[in-house]
Amino acid sequence: MNNILEMYKNVLVEYINKFGILELVCNFVVALGLVAIYLRVYSNFKDAENQKSFEKKKVKSAVETFSMTAFFAICTIVVLYRIGSLELGSYVIFLKVIAIFIYIFGVFVNLYGRKCLGTNWGNNVVIYLDHKLIDTGIYGYVRHPLYASIIWMLYSVGMMYENILIIILTTFVFIPSMYYRAKQEETELEKVFKEKYVEYRKKVGMFFPKFIMRK
Repeated sequence: MNNILEMYKNVLVEYINKFGILELVCNFVVALGLVAIYLRVYSNFKDAENQKSFEKKKVKSAVETFSMTAFFAICTIVVLYRIGSLELGSYVIFLKVIAIFIYIFGVFVNLYGRKCLGTNWGNNVVIYLDHKLIDTGIYGYVRHPLYASIIWMLYSVGMMYENILIIILTTFVFIPSMYYRAKQEETELEKVFKEKYVEYRKKVGMFFPKFIMRK
């Protein structure tokens, strides 16, 4: 047992000596955040399974949990193999610290958004018989906090690891995908809630707050 602990200690010391304590903190924060979100996603799937009999309409979407997970897997490979890493040097420490806080905030928004959404969640675009328009909590600031929070998290990961490829993939692949999925949902929600949803959309930003007072 002592030999195993000593081995892990040596590996940890070697990693810190090579990459620094800050990157170790980044790795821990990113891993913990992903675990927290995926545990909640698992709970969402369980809830959605129980809600199947209450589905009023379901629209298949190419953008869902599994395709998003595939994107995250690609990003993980990019980070692990440092593809697109800029190696900017020690003067970006402040930027990395800011990125850690952005990532933590993104995780919080994602988990809080899922709580606010409740049983309205669906892996594909789903309208339930008792579907409610959620416009309070975090939904009073952004219409799609789950997607928005992941966008913020991905940008913060790019900042943490000084990786320009993560920034590029997020900007030109992930955001358009999230926009496509969000528009799918909004099309169905407008059919159900009509003018009420139109007014909500005018007041609240899709992925970023509009910073206006809501009546």
